[in-house]
Amino acid sequence: MTVRRAFRELKVTNPLIQHVNGEAALEFLGSAAAHELPCLILLDLNMPVMNGIEFLQVVKQHERWRRIPAVVLTTSQEEQDKIDSFDLSVAGYMTKPVDYRKFVDAVRTIDAYWTLSEVAPTD
Repeated sequence: MTVRRAFRELKVTNPLIQHVNGEAALEFLGSAAAHELPCLILLDLNMPVMNGIEFLQVVKQHERWRRIPAVVLTTSQEEQDKIDSFDLSVAGYMTKPVDYRKFVDAVRTIDAYWTLSEVAPTD
């Protein structure tokens, strides 16, 4: 709900598709055509059924999905979670601020980064 609210407030034009756990997200990826794959995965490590690290372990081994950039947005303060995430090639790791305004700033930063990344020259 907070992510949707921040997307609306920032007028992020990319669609937000949300899944409540890693297994549901994997089902979505498995059923998506190549042109329907997300351009970015925003991932919470603290999910039920299959946590974020388990999800990344599957995604980063899959031929079609491993190049989808993943940014971890989590409340976890565990250093091992950060290490495990970067070992699994995440594009970024951000600790979710409790304050909503700071969270919106974090989402703004992610949106700006990916917008700049998409328009960067390929030379």
